[in-house]
Amino acid sequence: MLKMQSVRVDIEGVQVLRDLSLALEPGKATVLIGRNGAGKTTTLRTVMGLLPLQGGKIRLGDTDLAAIPSHHRAAHGIGYAPEDRRLIPSFSVEENILLPALALKLPADERRQRLEDVYTLLPELQALKSRPGGGVSGGQGKMVALGRALMVARSLLLLDEPFQGLAPALALDYTRTLGRLREQKQDLTLLITESSPHLLDAVADRTLRIERGSITSAEGG
Repeated sequence: MLKMQSVRVDIEGVQVLRDLSLALEPGKATVLIGRNGAGKTTTLRTVMGLLPLQGGKIRLGDTDLAAIPSHHRAAHGIGYAPEDRRLIPSFSVEENILLPALALKLPADERRQRLEDVYTLLPELQALKSRPGGGVSGGQGKMVALGRALMVARSLLLLDEPFQGLAPALALDYTRTLGRLREQKQDLTLLITESSPHLLDAVADRTLRIERGSITSAEGG
C-alpha cells in the first residue's frame, strides 16, 4: 500500500517534513495526530503531489508516486478531502461531487454507479444535490468533500482534519459515516489527520504521532 520513506519537504525555505517515514496496510485506517504545524496537512498534500519532494520516496504499491504529476494521481485510486473543502460555489452539490470523475473521463455508466454508491453511504447529500456548493453549511461542506473524494478513492482515501470546525453532533455523524464506510468498503485504506483523535477511536486501526515533521510514535496495528 502507501509507503513514504525518508520524505523531506520544504515550504518557502522552511523544512516542514524531516525524513518522514510511514507505511499503511491495505484496508486499514490510520490516524495521523499532531499539533497545528506538525506536518499533518503537508503529509497529505505531498502524497497528492501538491508539494514537491526535496528528498525521499513515495510509493503506492508498485507505483512510484513521485514520478506521477499531481493531476494524474487520482487516476491511481486516491481520493482526497482537504480541510478547507474547496467546493466550487456556483456548482451544485452533485456537480461538485462528480468533478473528479469527470476529470478522469469515466464513462457515464461508471459515473452514475459511483454517484449512487456515494448517495447510499451519504443519503443527506442526495437531498442537497441541487443546492449550490456555496449555499451549504460547514458541516454539509465536509460531507460533500467526502463524497467527492469517494468518487475516485478505490485504493486510498486521505481525509485532512475532517472534524475541524464541526459541532459535536455533526462530528458524531461524520464518525458514524466513517464507520459505515469501513464496513462497506473493507479494501479501502484510510489516512486521516486530526489534532484531537478521540472521535476516531472506534474507526482507527493504528495511530501515528507526528512532531516537527517526523513520526515519533505508533500505536496499534
